[in-house]
Amino acid sequence: MTSAEISELLDHTDICRLLDKDTTRLLNASNTPTSTTTSAPTSKDQVDPAEIEAIWRHIRAQQPTVQPTQVPQSAPEPGRTDAPPAAQPIPAWAKTTALLAPTVGGGIAITAAGLSAAAPGLVAVSHVLWSTVAALAAGGAAAAALIGRIKARSTAAHRPHITQHITSTGLFGRVNGTINHR
Repeated sequence: MTSAEISELLDHTDICRLLDKDTTRLLNASNTPTSTTTSAPTSKDQVDPAEIEAIWRHIRAQQPTVQPTQVPQSAPEPGRTDAPPAAQPIPAWAKTTALLAPTVGGGIAITAAGLSAAAPGLVAVSHVLWSTVAALAAGGAAAAALIGRIKARSTAAHRPHITQHITSTGLFGRVNGTINHR
């Protein structure tokens, strides 16, 4: 990997501004595979591994470590490795949900298979149910009409008959009227 490729990969951080002439030379030397030839190394090809480690440590220390959802962290001390965080136990609700998901899905699949097998019978049952609903609606309407007629005949003799006669002698004249109760 060349320094230009590294620069493109790291362009979104502030590391690119740290790459100077010496760093580029060291990166090129550390990223090129060693040759199996027996030629004597030149002074240009000789790179101290400690120097490379120091440069990378400097680059990592300059790299921003704050993520949008994290609290700023301090740079780790050289030579100190922190233990990885302990694995958290899986909550009981997650286990229950994980076990219920295939069960519910299987139940839905079996229901769909049963409905597809019973489809012709379900169509017939649907027609019977709609016929029953129509018969109940017609019977209810007929019963309401019959009850209304019977009730009207039995109370017709007891209801008073009221008439009004109103007369006037012009548009703005006095109005006279009579009310008759029978």
